[in-house]
Amino acid sequence: MKKGEEILKEILKKVEPTEKDLEEIKVSTEKLIMIIKSNLKKLNINAEVFVGGSFAKGTVIKKGKYDIDIFMRYDKKYKNEELSILTKKALNKINFSLVHGSRDYFRINSGENFFIEIIPVRKINKPEEYENITDLSYFHVTYINKKVKSTKILDEIKLAKAFCYANGCYGAESYISGFSGYSLELLVYYYKGFLNFIKAVSKMGKEKEIIDIEKKFRNKKNALMDLNTSKLNSPIILIDPTYKQRNALAALSLETYERFKKACIEFLKNPSVTSFETKKVDLNKIKENALKKKEEFILLESETNKQEGDIAGSKLLKFYNHLQKELSEFFIIKDKGFNYNNKKSARYFFVAKNKGEILSEGPFLEDKKNISKFKNKHKRTFLKSNKIYSRDKIDFTLKDFVNKWKVKNKKKMKDMNIVSLKEVK
Repeated sequence: MKKGEEILKEILKKVEPTEKDLEEIKVSTEKLIMIIKSNLKKLNINAEVFVGGSFAKGTVIKKGKYDIDIFMRYDKKYKNEELSILTKKALNKINFSLVHGSRDYFRINSGENFFIEIIPVRKINKPEEYENITDLSYFHVTYINKKVKSTKILDEIKLAKAFCYANGCYGAESYISGFSGYSLELLVYYYKGFLNFIKAVSKMGKEKEIIDIEKKFRNKKNALMDLNTSKLNSPIILIDPTYKQRNALAALSLETYERFKKACIEFLKNPSVTSFETKKVDLNKIKENALKKKEEFILLESETNKQEGDIAGSKLLKFYNHLQKELSEFFIIKDKGFNYNNKKSARYFFVAKNKGEILSEGPFLEDKKNISKFKNKHKRTFLKSNKIYSRDKIDFTLKDFVNKWKVKNKKKMKDMNIVSLKEVK
């Protein structure tokens, strides 16, 4: 892996934020915190203000636009429903946008290349007292800062984040279902480096992997029995060292895990800088290959009326999966793709082949009334095991199907918060 280590040194230089960026963010963040603290004092609101996320832990990587988390940690005397209201008051005379969530928070565009999110949390003494998952953020920052003091491991964490980001596996949002920044910090710390981490993932089998850094459970069986069933769906279970009832990788889907594992195997086999570069899907090439194979290609764009971010992304992904299921009744899906633009729309592409015909199951022969209806609907019918069936020829294209489907399913689209579906030429 000597070649791989040289590549990692090269990558690290590329993913390190510039001194200029860090200084600009530091100055803006400190200035904002001073204003918030002053407002809190004037309003006589009892809350602590602290920087969280990657910046607080020294694991931030270079991005097109940085996001900085500032947490306002409120005293227990305030009710849960008051926290967002109090935060809004503390942001008096500051331009912000409201972001709806399980607890509303606020976004401030502070510069061309970064924005700050102000997140209200509850001040708790023990993790098990949390009311909202963001209440645990303070413990996460404290744990990483206490455990990860080595500059080498901090750099290795940056490499892991860059690798995941490039391969579409970075983010616990439901439309990504990948690795959160905190989970990657824990994993690289546990495996003592990026290469060790991806080697371990590349060797993982079908059996569910359980990682318990602080040995919160006596064994694997105890962990499986004690954790809530909803926390056990991910391929890797990472026991949060600050709170044993939480799986820090609960958001990780099997699909994202398999994609990440494949990327790990490919890098270890053939280390390359391209493994850390975001792959652009060449739709023209995909379309060209589809036509050569006499397959159909369609590029669609859908829009939701939901708030941009995780909410919009999850709605658009859910619709994409539903549409794929509807298409697969009549077409064999050869290739597909989902791309969310982080706003209110997403694009989907499908490469498909007509099934030729579909077999439909009808009623039992004694059901004379429905037999008649079935025969009126289907031209080619036959009997088998006291039931009627039909073979229906598929004489429509992928484009025809989508156009008829969206007209027929207007109500369904509305119920799914989809306001438009159109073909992109």
